[in-house]
Amino acid sequence: MADDAGLGEALSGELTTLAICWRVVRGDGVALGFTTHDGSLRIGGMVYANAPGIAPSAIVSSDAIEVDTMDIAGALSADAITAVDLALGRYDGAEVEVFMVDWQHPDGGRQVLARGWLGTVEAGSGPDAGFTASLRGPTAMLSATRVESYSPECRAELGDWRCRVGMRGRSRRAFVAASDGEGAQVVGVDAAAAALFGDARLRVLSGPTAGLERRIVAVVGDGLRFDEPMAVAAGEAVELFEGCDKRFATCTARFGNGGNFRGEPHVPGGDVLTRFGGF
Repeated sequence: MADDAGLGEALSGELTTLAICWRVVRGDGVALGFTTHDGSLRIGGMVYANAPGIAPSAIVSSDAIEVDTMDIAGALSADAITAVDLALGRYDGAEVEVFMVDWQHPDGGRQVLARGWLGTVEAGSGPDAGFTASLRGPTAMLSATRVESYSPECRAELGDWRCRVGMRGRSRRAFVAASDGEGAQVVGVDAAAAALFGDARLRVLSGPTAGLERRIVAVVGDGLRFDEPMAVAAGEAVELFEGCDKRFATCTARFGNGGNFRGEPHVPGGDVLTRFGGF
């Protein structure tokens, strides 16, 4: 349905002047606009750049309770969606709205065609390679698991509203000493200090990857290993946030927070029969 009568009249005419636009808002707050029109359009104070290499697939919507999906494919543009940003995952999970306007009167109303979030965005190889992404509609959230399963490990994240451990003094800023893309050594973080950052987070503060975070999944000597590859260079600033291995013993001994432990450490697991020899 059109937002107002202006676009409705444009749709009912014998000759249409329509353009498809889409607004992309990344997780870091950066918003980008694109259009299939042969020139840029200003809509609601935002410029939608001409992107002839980007085109959405057929959009299907219905009243049924089902997952609405759409594919978006296109060519990489140096001043819009870059291969570097795609490789860093900056567009994964970005919020997208696809709509149609009359390009002669772009502020005269719009017809929303689809809303949702991008799945994993993949880029091809080579200078002329493109990218592909799937758009997951709001009904896709209905297929997600919302009920937690019991586990001996804590299901909260250190410092969140369920854990309630104060994070003041549990982070530090430093500089990268060396990195191989799979992990990094940080200035001032020796083997003893690195032990505090197992199952922790590292946020990049400077350089091309500024704003990105990686979870630290292992500590090898004084080296921190990432859950996903990330290119950081020596001299770039980072911020380290302490982590927790989510065990009840750690929660009580290190943090004194056993009352907020969000797990079931004393519930027997599936191996209870093998541990006690059965009956």
